[in-house]
Amino acid sequence: MNKRYWWILITYALMQFSAVPGVLLLRELGVPLDRIPGLWSMFSFSIGLLIIIFLLLPDIRNRHSARNRSSKGEAIRWAIIGVFLVFAAQYAAALIEMFVLGIEPGSENTETIVEFAKAFPAFILVISVIGPILEEIVFRLVIFGALYKRFNFWISGILSSLIFAAVHMDFTHLLVYTAMGLVFAFLYVKTKRILVPIIAHVAINLFVSVVNVLLADQIEEWMEHLEQLEQTSFIIGGLL
Repeated sequence: MNKRYWWILITYALMQFSAVPGVLLLRELGVPLDRIPGLWSMFSFSIGLLIIIFLLLPDIRNRHSARNRSSKGEAIRWAIIGVFLVFAAQYAAALIEMFVLGIEPGSENTETIVEFAKAFPAFILVISVIGPILEEIVFRLVIFGALYKRFNFWISGILSSLIFAAVHMDFTHLLVYTAMGLVFAFLYVKTKRILVPIIAHVAINLFVSVVNVLLADQIEEWMEHLEQLEQTSFIIGGLL
């Protein structure tokens, strides 16, 4: 692994650990507690992304020299296919967790992130765009890429995905994170373009953000309305 990639990992680690002094600083400045996580994440992730993109400038300039690199049309096609592959992998992994491992569905990590986004709506940009870009660069381009030079796809994909899960502090759903990581790694290997798993990752996170944050109240109202309709239909059916 070249020195620039080591600096990318260091930058990402510092960005994560900066939450501790960042929270203390914002508390001293009088920022409401429920807005602090979202506000600091917005700041630290944005700075981290700018630094990492700067470190990747040589790769960006030499991207056309990659062998067997997919065309733009193929990349777009695989990015779209990748969204459905990730959804399918998540669903399959969740079913195995429930019916084989006895793990209840739902993620505390996701619930916490949703609460942060509701308190500081701009945090959605971190969840949907900045975060996925950083994660694909770190976990697929750098970590998976380094492992893939020494091991086969499965070992590299599983190891990088386990690190991916560990950073999210969601060890209960290791299988789900591993399944997602393997799909993203496959998209990267298949197309030789890191932009492809980035697009798929952004699309997945954007969908989850819209459903769980922006449309959460409307969906709850729709569910209540459906329950009322079902109760009304049951009463009418009983009368008839």
